[in-house]
Amino acid sequence: MGVGARIGWTQASAAGPLASQGSAWSSAAVPQPQSAPPRLAPVIPLRPRRRAGLSILYTGQMGGTCMQRADALRDLGHDVVFVPSGHPSTTGSLKRVLAFQLYRVLHHLKRHPDTYLANFRLLRWARRRRFDLVWIDKGVSIRPRTLRRLKRLLPGVRIIAYSPDDMFNPVNQSQRYLDSIALYDLHVTTKSFNVQELEEQGARDVMFVENAYDPSLHKSMLLSPEDRRHFSADVGFVGVYEEERGDLMLRLAENGIPVTVRGPGWARFGKSHPALSIHDEYLDAAEYPKAVNATRINLGFLRRANRDVQTQRSIEIPACGGFMLAERTDEHARLFEEGVEAEYFDCFEELLAKCRHYLDHEAARERIARRGQQRCVTGRYSNQGRLAAVLDRALRNGPADRAKQRFPAEILPLRWRERRQALGLA
Repeated sequence: MGVGARIGWTQASAAGPLASQGSAWSSAAVPQPQSAPPRLAPVIPLRPRRRAGLSILYTGQMGGTCMQRADALRDLGHDVVFVPSGHPSTTGSLKRVLAFQLYRVLHHLKRHPDTYLANFRLLRWARRRRFDLVWIDKGVSIRPRTLRRLKRLLPGVRIIAYSPDDMFNPVNQSQRYLDSIALYDLHVTTKSFNVQELEEQGARDVMFVENAYDPSLHKSMLLSPEDRRHFSADVGFVGVYEEERGDLMLRLAENGIPVTVRGPGWARFGKSHPALSIHDEYLDAAEYPKAVNATRINLGFLRRANRDVQTQRSIEIPACGGFMLAERTDEHARLFEEGVEAEYFDCFEELLAKCRHYLDHEAARERIARRGQQRCVTGRYSNQGRLAAVLDRALRNGPADRAKQRFPAEILPLRWRERRQALGLA
């Protein structure tokens, strides 16, 4: 079962748009005359009827953290209509793999082609029903004229651009995106250094948010004997190949540290060592937490091309209950206290020393892993926690009538209030 299927968000390929679900109701029934058959007419005594959350038109890549964010918005009680955009998934069925290969060919002819016809589908949905927000996740294929038409079709709508990557890295850009920067009501970025860059390019409002995790995926788990045999590692890394990463892990192996690497592109690493185990494979959303749970020390490397100072893995590893040993940055240190909730390194010598120390000190390693996981919960590092703050910012800075829709606790539908309490957001 996919992540999206878990919560039942609406896909744009459905036969028609879903109607708003309405508020939660009590089981009380309205009294009927004796002559009339009984009718189930739920009511809320002394409470006016209110919508359960916002209606959100959401577009982004089919897979990865994009789908996790769509699920998180639905978990918060909002009605989410999902329109696929971006490039097809690189894994899965033969049909998906072939679709991605076709996308690569088209991409060489015209960067970031709209293979899903997302621009057309967004406008079609906007003509069919009312939306409070349009959420565009890394909208490199969304045209400026589409945004302008959405604003005409949906008066007062707020359009959010969410970017999990460095959007000033040319690899992540498109001319459509650059031409659209000033049209979004709110830009949300996980790259702190992008805030000023977006403002300099004409962005109206920019919000920096830390990376996040999905509580339904990234958690401690009891592994089956088969999974433990397959994923067990002393020191492990999950991620794409980069030469610098490979050289560091080879040096660890040469110094007697057993290292296991999993991720795409590692077939290009032409070096080997008996203590270095390389698996050139992609781990899906269900397999990745298993690998973290089965690894004694999880390495966290940053991508120089993205100018990273934190990554999604920076949150996901501790959220899974894994011990994280990552590159030292100010943002890492702010997220997790060094030596208490995670460990960091600046150079190979420090990396090697800490690998040796924590392989020999299991109790200390497990204590730090537990505290790191607790920090994820108390710090509200989940997708639900992060995105609740984004929605609050988007509504607060909207038109006057929308600024009033802050959903104070006294008027929250019961279903939404209970969900927020369960997620630690109330």
